[in-house]
Amino acid sequence: MKHAEIVPSLLSADFANLTDEIGKVERAGCGRLHLDVMDGRFVPNISFGPVVIRSIRKVTGLYFQSHLMIEQPERYVDAFAEAGVNAIIIHREACEDPGGTLDRIRALGLEAGLALRPATPLQTLDGLLNKMDMVLVMTVEPGFGGQKFIEGTDDKVESLRDMLEREGRDIPIGVDGGINTETAPAVARAGATHLIAGNAVFKGDVAVNIERLNKSIR
Repeated sequence: MKHAEIVPSLLSADFANLTDEIGKVERAGCGRLHLDVMDGRFVPNISFGPVVIRSIRKVTGLYFQSHLMIEQPERYVDAFAEAGVNAIIIHREACEDPGGTLDRIRALGLEAGLALRPATPLQTLDGLLNKMDMVLVMTVEPGFGGQKFIEGTDDKVESLRDMLEREGRDIPIGVDGGINTETAPAVARAGATHLIAGNAVFKGDVAVNIERLNKSIR
């Protein structure tokens, strides 16, 4: 099993001091930053887009994974690529042609990921696993930070791990939603390798929070 790592979600950071916030997670040893993009249609909230990402790209070399919680994500992958992201994660439920969109993301030289809402069955990944570089399991309903982890979603992570092993696909499994020192150990044991955390990272002392999260999954 791969070692699990904490991936801070920028959505919970102080947007008045983004450069400082990013610097904190970088100094704490994190190598990735999760960028939640919302359109107010696929999810009932609006966050930020390529303009903000292009700005923060100038201040860090962290790996940027953009999580597009938007309808028709295929319309925007080029814009996010140009903004400087390293990976684009689209939602299976929001895309008419997920296979073609994953191919397009990879053709741009980026890693491609597919995200699933809590109620979306793993069977919807059939025929797509060879087109992606990561899978993201939502452990809350997408759209807002600070939600409570949905019990039982760690079982879905375990089933996904087994599916990937059967298919011979050794790719990261991300989990997003309600990740803290209490829930992180369970999803890590289930096979998650990228634990996306927002409030559990940015509310309080960032360095201390990340150290506690890392200690909880060791």
